[in-house]
Amino acid sequence: MENVLQIIGVENYIYLAVMLFAVGAFGLLYRRNAIVMFMSIEIMLNAANLLLVVFSNYHQDASGQVFVFFSMAVAAAEVAIGLAILVSIYRNMGSIDIDKLKNLKG
Repeated sequence: MENVLQIIGVENYIYLAVMLFAVGAFGLLYRRNAIVMFMSIEIMLNAANLLLVVFSNYHQDASGQVFVFFSMAVAAAEVAIGLAILVSIYRNMGSIDIDKLKNLKG
């Protein structure tokens, strides 16, 4: 049985990761909704994780996959805390629009 990287090719994974990262960057820069911005950051993080797994498999080293495991754990904690902050802001202000949140400056 052949390795999946030999069948599909590393360059296809690189193209996919670049497209995912570009979609995440576009969503982060051009959308004003905080939840969409969080999802865009997660897409960008998943693109980086995809490359870590692909290159880890390509070099036959498991350290990249271990790093992805910890990265996903940190990302889950970041999302949980971020959504809790957004719920608190929504309860106080009635909106999570980024332009309206500029009024929260000290």
